[in-house]
Amino acid sequence: MTDVEIEYCVPCGFLNRAEDVQHVLLSSFGEQLDTVTLRTGDHGVFTVSVDGQPVFDKSEDEYDVDEIARLVRQQL
Repeated sequence: MTDVEIEYCVPCGFLNRAEDVQHVLLSSFGEQLDTVTLRTGDHGVFTVSVDGQPVFDKSEDEYDVDEIARLVRQQL
């Protein structure tokens, strides 16, 4: 099984984005995932990691929930 962690910036108000990604991942891949964890952060962070390996970083890519789901799917 697979663990996904979504780290998001609390002061930036990225909780809604993190919840949206969490919802899409659980809806799409729920039976293939052990956990989809939300982890608080700051300094503008918004990252998604699969089994400890980064697959999305807001500082490098444009936020797109569908693209994030595709990136996670590639790791399953």
